[in-house]
Amino acid sequence: MNGINQPDHSAATRGPLAPWRDRAARPLIRFDAVSKRFSNMTALDAVSLDIHAGEFFALLGPSGCGKTTLLRMLAGFETPDAGRVILDGEDLAGVPPHRRPINMMFQSYALFPHLTVAGNVAFGLKQDGLPKAEIGARVAEMMTLLQLEGLDARKPHQLSGGQRQRVALARALVKRPRVLLLDEPLAALDKKLRGETQFELMRLKDRLGLTFLIVTHDQEEAMTVANRIGVMNAGRIMQVATPPEIYEQPNSRWVADFIGEVNLIEGRVVESTASGMTVAGASRIVARVSPMQGVKPDDTVWIAIRPEKVGIAHEPPPLDTNQVAGVVWEVGYLGDVSVYKIKSDTGAVMRATAANVARLIERPVNVGDRVWLSWTSDAGVVLTR
Repeated sequence: MNGINQPDHSAATRGPLAPWRDRAARPLIRFDAVSKRFSNMTALDAVSLDIHAGEFFALLGPSGCGKTTLLRMLAGFETPDAGRVILDGEDLAGVPPHRRPINMMFQSYALFPHLTVAGNVAFGLKQDGLPKAEIGARVAEMMTLLQLEGLDARKPHQLSGGQRQRVALARALVKRPRVLLLDEPLAALDKKLRGETQFELMRLKDRLGLTFLIVTHDQEEAMTVANRIGVMNAGRIMQVATPPEIYEQPNSRWVADFIGEVNLIEGRVVESTASGMTVAGASRIVARVSPMQGVKPDDTVWIAIRPEKVGIAHEPPPLDTNQVAGVVWEVGYLGDVSVYKIKSDTGAVMRATAANVARLIERPVNVGDRVWLSWTSDAGVVLTR
């Protein structure tokens, strides 16, 4: 493909990768006001998004939000009704999938059942007409890199789920693409194997110096692997940020509620000073929060507080902290943490989580206990939309 160079596979991107913070940096991938409709449904609504070389970028959202359509558009399997898809400064309009320096790994893996492992990995290279010696060398390299040695002659049905996943990954990588697209690649794996493979993907991206774009509905997966996450809903990008920023600084109630668990308290600003704001909640909760620029008295806001930032105790906390009393309604024991659902005296239902740091708890919090919840003024995020 003219104008698009092959990557340096010796490069590694491990470290403080943040080219998006440099306004002068040119993105490798740019979706420029891309829209797509299927019959009466809008799959993508003027989506604009920049992805930089070396990023592990995740598109995260509920089913039907448009994330896979965006992925397929970059691969060349869908065409935009409006807008442009640009790779390294070149408009991809009219460039067929096989001419793009992009490979895609599908959720189903799409392995050829009649071919051996080696045959599956070599398939794309044979289609490109590469010399037999080069095909053999590249296949051997991928088999070693993905720990598939000794499985060359097996058929897909003779492999475990994790092995099939690695074969599909080897087949996608053997052509040395500029960008690797991953469509829910780990969905078929069990939880433990999925977790191990996430870190394998991160190491693989760094070792090969590629750009990875993954589509997933698994929040934990996106938070684990990605340098940045684009949260999508109803064909639109709701927020693009690093995993800590998405979690700690969501830009809306929708993002706060979609990512993890959250307590959302609606209220009215009754006081705003340089040191903080006081918010009177609709559920009779009065909370002190950090100041926010542009918010003034009488504005309606929402306070988003993650459950792990809420303390839970049998005794009242110090008076200088935000606090609510209530009764434990439900308890969930998850091994490393316990999750508590509390019905407060104000009528609001709140969640708190506590790490199970001791092997035996001297005085555990049980259903029906009267408890106090507390959080500091900087624990919550003030949202205006």
